[in-house]
Formats: sequence, C-alpha cells, structure tokens
Amino acid sequence: MRLKNKQVIALVDHDFEDLELWYPVLRLQEEGATVHLVGKEAEKVYHGKYGVPATSDFAFSDVCVDDYNAILVPGGWAPDKLRRYSEVIQMVQAMNEKQKPIGQICHAGWVLISANILTNKKVTSTPGIKDDMMNAGATWINEPVVVDGHLISSRRPPDLPAYMKKFCDVLAGKNQ
Repeated sequence: MRLKNKQVIALVDHDFEDLELWYPVLRLQEEGATVHLVGKEAEKVYHGKYGVPATSDFAFSDVCVDDYNAILVPGGWAPDKLRRYSEVIQMVQAMNEKQKPIGQICHAGWVLISANILTNKKVTSTPGIKDDMMNAGATWINEPVVVDGHLISSRRPPDLPAYMKKFCDVLAGKNQ
C-alpha cells in the first residue's frame, strides 16, 4: 500500500461527474490513501450529474491544506460552482505553492484557471474548455493524461485509468 500515510482532499459540490469523483476516490483508497470529501458544508449530501450521492466529510473552512498531501478536483458542472468559493481557490493556490499534487479532469480545469496557476503549464481537459485553458496561459495537449510537475490533468471518464495511475505515481513520489 504505497500511499498508506497520504491524505487527499477531494472537492465536491452538486453536479460533479459521478465517475470523475468516485473512481479516483476508490483508486486512492485501494492504494492506502485517506481521502476526505470536502464541500461548502460538512456532512452534506451532494449529488452527481447522474444522481450518485457523496457526503462531505468536512467543510472548506474546516480543513488545513498543510495536513494534506494532494487535492483532486472532479469534473462535471461542479467546477463552475467550486471556483466561486474563495476557500477553494486558496486551497488550490496553497497546494500549488507547496508543489503538492493537484489532479483535475474534464471541466475541473476551470478551478485551476480561477486559481491563476496555469501560466506556462502543460495540461489537458475536455476539449470543451481547451480555449479557456489556453487563454489562462497553459499549453493544451490532447492526450488522456498530462503531467507537468505536480499538476496531473485528464480529459474525460474513459481516461480515468491512465489518469489515476499517473496521479498515484506522482503522489507516491514517482513522477514518471
């Protein structure tokens, strides 16, 4: 269990892409990581685009990013909501400053755009926000997963296996 002592924040809000939240959470747990679902409110049930529920463990204001090793931003429509919370932006910026792994898939790039951390970075996303990513200063690459240092990005649900392999590798200290 190579991620046994790792703690990861998984951001959540209504209309997350069900697979883009749950597949990463379960994959990290398989590797031994502790994953906390963090939303605007603690112990609130958020529903994915297809109705799968996710109950937050903590509110944004309850967590100290220094206690965590990485952060995951799921796709779906949740990123458009998540990027409006100053606490989320501050969490992502703090993780970026400390070079801790930041995972984003599909529309999750919107959160990184709002955090203003994409200048001169290589990323991917759903093609629907390609222009947004490029306008934020990133180089957009149409591949299943792109790793640029501590930023791990992916396009869509079919890319989840490659995305989580790379995310787990980076989190374990094997940035390959």
